[in-house]
Amino acid sequence: MTRHHEPGMLTGISLLLPITLTTMAIVLLTPIIPDLMAHYRTVPGHEYWVPMVLTLPSLCVALLCPLAGMLGDWFGRRRLLLAAFLLYAVVGVMPVFLTDLTHILISRVGVGIAEALIYVLSTTMIGDYYKGASRDKWLAAQTAFASMSALLFFNLGGIMGEGGWRTPFWAYASALVMFVLVWKFTWEPSGDGSGEEGADTAPHNRSWEGFPWARMAMIVAITVYGSVFFYTVQIQAPSGLAELGLASPAERGFLTSIASIGVPLGTFLYSRLGRKWPVGRLLLLEFALLSMGFMLMARSGAVPGFLAGCFVNQVGAGLLLPTLLVWSMSILKFEFRGRGTGFWQSAFAFGQFLSPIVVTFAGQRIGGLLGAFSVLSIAALGGVIVALLAARASHGRNGAMAHG
Repeated sequence: MTRHHEPGMLTGISLLLPITLTTMAIVLLTPIIPDLMAHYRTVPGHEYWVPMVLTLPSLCVALLCPLAGMLGDWFGRRRLLLAAFLLYAVVGVMPVFLTDLTHILISRVGVGIAEALIYVLSTTMIGDYYKGASRDKWLAAQTAFASMSALLFFNLGGIMGEGGWRTPFWAYASALVMFVLVWKFTWEPSGDGSGEEGADTAPHNRSWEGFPWARMAMIVAITVYGSVFFYTVQIQAPSGLAELGLASPAERGFLTSIASIGVPLGTFLYSRLGRKWPVGRLLLLEFALLSMGFMLMARSGAVPGFLAGCFVNQVGAGLLLPTLLVWSMSILKFEFRGRGTGFWQSAFAFGQFLSPIVVTFAGQRIGGLLGAFSVLSIAALGGVIVALLAARASHGRNGAMAHG
């Protein structure tokens, strides 16, 4: 007999918390990388291999999110998500017991596979359960939650790292808590507009008929472009502060985290504007803020002005991410929502990968890091035109976003 459900607060929280696992995969271990470098200093090429402990999961996410979406559409979202939590916990904790660096790197590939599944399926299920303003709220909350959890995990990793470089890996067992929450407060989605539980039956959706290829490709392209800007401040701000004469690593990290509060603030602004403004107007505001922030960072010449630019930039970034995510969700039907979400999240992860490459390339040719910020300011301003044209082409109703 079919049972009916209404997704409530605990359902949303159960699907919101998993986003912290994708953040934790990198941020938690950042403070112990110097210790890992020292521990494996006799391994040939360790200066390249050890940082891959951080980057391998992100590379897996960029490559595997579309596959994760396909699997979710075929086998069902919930059962795969539950399995991914178990995989994440097991392979995440394994470096506590492993001694060979190669084996640790293999375990990090396992983390990346689990992370891709968790990232795609938890977001897809939010799109399945919630509609309209509720969907926008929970999707936007992912941005704020991921940003704020990064601050927590950076400090947690440092504290746990005091007990040795292996200790922070125990935190990966927290995925078991997510497993329990999702097990208790969710059910297998059965289709749009339905609160029915399909007894965890697999939907076996694999047809591409009706998939919005053109609009999805446009959103994916803008997402790659925008995510390069999204991560620049979080990655490059400490180095920018160092160029301005700030010698203390702890102070640089603290000031960067303060400026990054602009991301959840931007997400909060989206919650107020997202359903009132058409997507073209939102993108205009967001790329303008990104551009203005980069220009202030490049031209201020002093720490206070630089931080003001970082903050303005991060407000724009906090607005941009939920705009693009909700936009993509609004064009995806249940039958291929997992695949569409996978494409979008792969694009976002790929932009994250490209960000430091773009900054380094620009900096080597135009006045170092601060010069690179000037280039990014111009590029973001150019993105205003591209985004407005794309939004106009995508939405007939004066460029308005269709909320499903």
